[in-house]
Amino acid sequence: MGASIVNLTVHGIGETTRQLDPGEDATWVSVAQFEQVLDAVAGRPGIRITFDDGNASDVEIALPRLLERGLTAEFFVLAGLLGKPGRLTRDGVRELAKAGMPVGSHGWAHRDWRRIDERAAVQELADAHRVIADLTGQPVSRVAIPFGSYDRRVLRRLRHAGVTRAYTSDSGRADPDAWLQARNSLVHDLDAGWIEQVLNGGDRIMKLAARVYKRFRG
Repeated sequence: MGASIVNLTVHGIGETTRQLDPGEDATWVSVAQFEQVLDAVAGRPGIRITFDDGNASDVEIALPRLLERGLTAEFFVLAGLLGKPGRLTRDGVRELAKAGMPVGSHGWAHRDWRRIDERAAVQELADAHRVIADLTGQPVSRVAIPFGSYDRRVLRRLRHAGVTRAYTSDSGRADPDAWLQARNSLVHDLDAGWIEQVLNGGDRIMKLAARVYKRFRG
């Protein structure tokens, strides 16, 4: 096991052009807040940046600012929502890949993977991967779990689907080589104090206990 890292998750940035789901505004940040985070992590080792949900702001706002700072991020998109108002388009996914940004799957339609049947699981874990791979020209083997909702059955499905890394919404630090990766979501009221606290860790024992519970429930 190497030195631990911090994974950050970005959802939406700036003014939204679609109706947000209940509670989604809690992880929507301003352009200034996003730039504040990027400036704090630029040149700092042990930080990974990821994006969930496939919002249009991934390309319109995030991509140019990442490139300006020489940063790379991994984008997890919703294959079944591409081209919907406020979402990434298929050309947007291609643009991310062309810019050297890895693109993985967040599933098909932002469903809770603990609540889906086998038919829906095929759409979420096979069809979604195929659509994204066709757009990027690269196989998809990394996922971000919607809502951070998982249990033993979800993890078993992911392994059977050939997933090589699964990102969660569990906060705290992570082993850089672990199959299951905890992440820290940006929040709407983040400030310099929040950034410093997240980048330096937090209550590791409580966070680890929560992860262990989720891995073995079900």
